[in-house]
Amino acid sequence: MAQGAGPAAVGLILLAACSAPRAEVPIAIDKPDGPGPFPAVVMLHDCSGLGPGSSGAPGRWAKALVALGYVVALPDSFATRGYPQGVCTVQSGARGARDDVSARRRVDDAVAALAKLRTLSYVDAKRVGVMGGSHGGTTTLAVLGSGIPGFSAGVALYPRCSTASQDYAPSAALLILIGERDDWTPAKDCVRLASERVQLKIYPGAQHSFDSNRPERYVAARINPSVPGGRGATTGGNAQAWRDAVAQVTAFFALHLKGER
Repeated sequence: MAQGAGPAAVGLILLAACSAPRAEVPIAIDKPDGPGPFPAVVMLHDCSGLGPGSSGAPGRWAKALVALGYVVALPDSFATRGYPQGVCTVQSGARGARDDVSARRRVDDAVAALAKLRTLSYVDAKRVGVMGGSHGGTTTLAVLGSGIPGFSAGVALYPRCSTASQDYAPSAALLILIGERDDWTPAKDCVRLASERVQLKIYPGAQHSFDSNRPERYVAARINPSVPGGRGATTGGNAQAWRDAVAQVTAFFALHLKGER
């Protein structure tokens, strides 16, 4: 790592009253060495959350981004809402899970994290991006489609593109990276979103969670509206896709958050 100073802050962010039942969300903020100000990225985790069962991908990306000179804010959308183990296998309607931690609800978390970052002296408040994978990628689409200003760019990794409206128009430049073999959030649903404002890259042979370092596995209990019966999905890391994704994200954020060409 080149060289992150470790978590600069771990605490809570306050959400708007409409975000009940929980008005606070834990957040960890990591930064590069030095006083800054640095550009920043709000990192949104996937359906596995940030507990012991996490995919590990959000932390992997955070480490890479801090090494590239970004402050990274990682809010935990699930822990204080009663789902410390994530919601990958939690059926819609069970204890209100899909309402409590839906992508639309998590837009509030991203906006609160942005507000927190803007209070920090080592953050360039005008250069903040948003990024996430799977559930967090779908939330990234929702954030940039909400019309809420403040984010300068977004990266959505294997999001559920079917949730985006037919006339989807993000408020900032967006990069979508997804695997060709993804059976959880199919790549074909993202093709229609490609435009002058939305870059799309599909990785041949790659599965959902191609940016993890975990072996490929199918879990029958995973909630999956993309397949008959609504359950069962495959995940698996892909070293080649991961390397290219790091290069793609590096170039994309360098252009849109650092102004480099």
